[in-house]
Amino acid sequence: MKQPTKIMTAALVMLFSLIQLPVAQAAMITTGEAIQIQQRNIDRNNLLSMLQKDELRAQLAEYGVDAQLAAERISHMTDAEIAMLNDHLDDMPAGESFLSVIGLIVVVLVFTDLFGATDVFPFIRPVN
Repeated sequence: MKQPTKIMTAALVMLFSLIQLPVAQAAMITTGEAIQIQQRNIDRNNLLSMLQKDELRAQLAEYGVDAQLAAERISHMTDAEIAMLNDHLDDMPAGESFLSVIGLIVVVLVFTDLFGATDVFPFIRPVN
């Protein structure tokens, strides 16, 4: 009777080991894709570093936006939103006040509130 028990135990061990195997998938990416990924990370980090400036935090507070909440939202933005925000920042002339940056951030937050992605402004109801 010990022989079938050993066979059954071995079969169960093999079955459980097959079930527990992690599935790993790897794919090659091109140099261009790697550069795009790196650029998106740089763009996101630049926006987050802007929020560390005291002037910008003060302006956000005047608009009733918590800087920490804005930073959290930026970290959850899609790549397209980050690109749009950075494109607008690049269009601004050098030396322009933080008011334009704040205005742009507030506009992006209003749109994300409208689409239900965030709830920064309690007076805005999502469209869906």
